Amino acid sequence: MKYNTLSCNLSLGSMLSLVCTLACILAPVGTLCAQSDFGYRNPVIPGCYPDPSICRVDSDYYLVNSSFQFFPGVPMFHSRDLVHWEQIGHCLDRESQLPLQGAQSWGGIYAPTIRHHEGRFYMITTNVSSKGNFLVHTTDPRMGWSEPVWLQQQGIDPSLYFEEGRCYMVSNPDGAITLCEINPLTGEQLTPSQRIWEGMGGRYPEGPHIYKKDGWYYLLISEGGTEYAHRVTIARSRHIAGPYLGNPANPILTHMNSNAQHSPIQGTGHADLVQAVDGTWWMVCLAFRPQAGNYHLLGRETYLAPVRWDEGAWPVVHGDGTIALDMQVPTLPQSTKVEKPIRTLFRRGPLPMEWVYLQNPSMAQYQFTGKALRLKATQASLDQSAVSPTFVGRRQQHIRFTATASLQLHDAAPGDEAGLTLYRETHSHYDLLLRQEEGGKQSLVVRYRLGAMLHTQQVVALPRGKVQLRIVGDEANYHFEYSTDGTRFHTLALMDTRYLSSEASGGFTGTLIGLYATQAASSSRAYADVAWFDYQGEE
Repeated sequence: MKYNTLSCNLSLGSMLSLVCTLACILAPVGTLCAQSDFGYRNPVIPGCYPDPSICRVDSDYYLVNSSFQFFPGVPMFHSRDLVHWEQIGHCLDRESQLPLQGAQSWGGIYAPTIRHHEGRFYMITTNVSSKGNFLVHTTDPRMGWSEPVWLQQQGIDPSLYFEEGRCYMVSNPDGAITLCEINPLTGEQLTPSQRIWEGMGGRYPEGPHIYKKDGWYYLLISEGGTEYAHRVTIARSRHIAGPYLGNPANPILTHMNSNAQHSPIQGTGHADLVQAVDGTWWMVCLAFRPQAGNYHLLGRETYLAPVRWDEGAWPVVHGDGTIALDMQVPTLPQSTKVEKPIRTLFRRGPLPMEWVYLQNPSMAQYQFTGKALRLKATQASLDQSAVSPTFVGRRQQHIRFTATASLQLHDAAPGDEAGLTLYRETHSHYDLLLRQEEGGKQSLVVRYRLGAMLHTQQVVALPRGKVQLRIVGDEANYHFEYSTDGTRFHTLALMDTRYLSSEASGGFTGTLIGLYATQAASSSRAYADVAWFDYQGEE
C-alpha cells in the first residue's frame, strides 16, 4: 500500500524515516539521532535468559545472563547493533568454576555483571549453592575464563565499577546496597563494607550498578521482587560512597502502574545501562510474557529499551518507563538476523551452545556415535535433586512452538525409559516417553509430576524401533504427539500449560525442553539414541 502526499509517493518505511529525520533535527543533543534503522521486536533474547548485564568494547556489545542450576553457566552473547544477539559461549564451563551439586531452580548462579577494563573482561556473580560471591576474568571471552576469585562481601547480584586504577564492588548484604573496594585479580577486600543506599522502600533492593556521568555517580537498582511489582529505581551522589539521593520520578522502569497493566509484558526490572558507540543510551532488562491468564512459562527474558539521558539530568526510559513487544524507535544500524537451523543433527559434539545439563553432569553418560547422541541411562530420575540425571535440554523460547525428536531405546530392561520432557523442576515436569515393558514389549507414555502427584495420563503399545516424539505448545495447552514413520503424527494427550508456570511451580527458571534416559535397576545397560531434534517457534 502506498500513500500520496504532496504529489509524492511514500512507502510506510519512507514515512517513518522522514519522521525520524525530523525528530533528530528537532531533538536536543544526546538523544537518539545518529541512527540509520528503525524498529525492533522484544524480547531481544527470548526464553529463560534473565538478569541481563551488558558492556561495550569499541563497537562490540557483550551480554551475560544468570543460569541457576544449568550447566554450563552464565551464557554470554555478542552483538554489533544491540538488537541481534549471538551466543558465543559460557563464562563458567568447568565444575571447578561452577559447583552445582544439589542445586535446583532457586539455587546455583544468580545475577551476573559483565564489565571490561584495560583490556580485560570481568564477570562477577553469586553461587548461592556454594561459597557466595566470586568473579572470573579473561582477555578473550571466546577462549575461556579464569578460575573463580572468591570475595568477602556477601549479598547477591554483585557488580563492579572501575575508576582511576581502583575497583569498587557493590552488592546487597542485609537488604541494603553496600560498597567496598577490592583487588579484582586476587579478591582481597581493600576497604570496609559501607551501606550506601536502601532504595525507595520496595522490598528486595538488589541488582546494583554504578555509572558516572556529568560529575554524578548514579546507582541503579531493582526493587519489589522479580514478580509483577518489579521496578527499576535510581539515585545519585557527587561521591561514590554517598550520600545518594533518589530520583523524584522513580521508578524509571516498571509495568506495575496503570499505564502498563494490560501490557503483554510484565515484571520489568533488573536492568543495566550502556552507552552505544554513537553516544545514545540503552537499557537491557528482564521481563516476562504471561499466557493463559496471568501465568508465565518461558521464564524471565531479555528486553531492550532506548534511554534519553540529557546532561546533568536523570535517565528516562522510553518516554514513560515502559517497554513494548514492537518497539517503534530509531536504532543503531542493524545487522542481518542469522536464522538458527530448525534441526539439530546429533552426529558429533559438542552440543550447540543453547543446550544445557542439570547441575554438574557426568560426561560418561553422553556419547556422540557419528549418527546420534547416545544417552546412557542411570538411576537418577527427573524427580531427584541430589544428583544430575542423564538429561540435556534447551529453553522453550516461544509461547507457540513445535519440538520433535527422533529417538530409539536400546538394551532396555523392564521399567527403563527415555523420552522428551517439559521440565521446570524436580517436582514439576510433563514427560512423553518410551518405556520398556515385560515380555520385550514397549509402551509410549504421557506422564506428569506436579508436586506430590505422579500420574500416568496415557499409555500406547508400540513396536520396537525409532519413534518420533513431538510436543506442540500454544497459550493454553501442550499437545503430545508421536509418529512411527516420521510423517503421520497421532495426538496422545493435551496438558494444561498453567501447571508448569512460575506461579504454579515456583523457582526462578523457565521451561526446558529436554531429552533424558533413566534405568529401573543398576544392572540395566539401557541407552537411548537421539538422531535429531527440531525446534520451531512462532514470533
